[in-house]
Amino acid sequence: MYIMALNITQGATGVNLVNLAAQNVGCLHDYTLTMADMKSLAKADVLIVNGLGMESFVEKVALSYGNLKIIQASNGISVLRDNYSGAPNPHLWLSLKKCIQQVRNIGKELSIIDTPNANIYIKNTNHYVSDLEKLEKKMKSGLSYSRGVKIITFHESFPYFAAEYGLIIAGVIEREPGSTPSPRELKYIIDVVRKSGVKLLFTEPQYPSFAADVIAKQTGASLYTLDPAVTGPLTKNAYIAIMEDNLTVLKKVFNARR
Repeated sequence: MYIMALNITQGATGVNLVNLAAQNVGCLHDYTLTMADMKSLAKADVLIVNGLGMESFVEKVALSYGNLKIIQASNGISVLRDNYSGAPNPHLWLSLKKCIQQVRNIGKELSIIDTPNANIYIKNTNHYVSDLEKLEKKMKSGLSYSRGVKIITFHESFPYFAAEYGLIIAGVIEREPGSTPSPRELKYIIDVVRKSGVKLLFTEPQYPSFAADVIAKQTGASLYTLDPAVTGPLTKNAYIAIMEDNLTVLKKVFNARR
């Protein structure tokens, strides 16, 4: 959300952009606001969030800071639902198409809220969307051999990415970030890997890969890293750079299988 806002607000007069969560937090499923966060919110006019339950503190913020305008970047975007809980999966930005929709949502809302800077927001939004569309074409071309390939992922970050490029997620190692799979869950995933013949496991750099290491050792599967873009440099091109790195990893994996 910060990288999207950074691109959209560049050059806007009187805008002070603050990244609420610390860089080592990762996904904000269970994030608790700090005193520093609350001080920032008390001074803020707008809070930009992903929505769909990603930021569990939003309802409390809305009640505590009545004048704060909250932009939910996920508004109006079709979602995938968790097979177990039925809850919407919030990781929209890992689909380039949905990421573009989120950028458009933020740009539109900011142009309504801050009309003196509206033209800048619209111009910047269109420019960033153009860059993302170029990346989308690059990803689509580079992953043309991915359709139908089965993978195991670290947690529920990548369903939108998989759907966009025809990957099949055959199992999830840790359903909640930071959770440790029980021996029963580990055995289940090991059985899935063995029975399905899945040989591709993908961990995430934000979390320990102990469980994935165990599964790889038990099944002979290969272990790789995909970045869900929830940490990293606070620079305009950070998201694009991370997704290009993911593309490089996947191209090597899939080209080696051809």
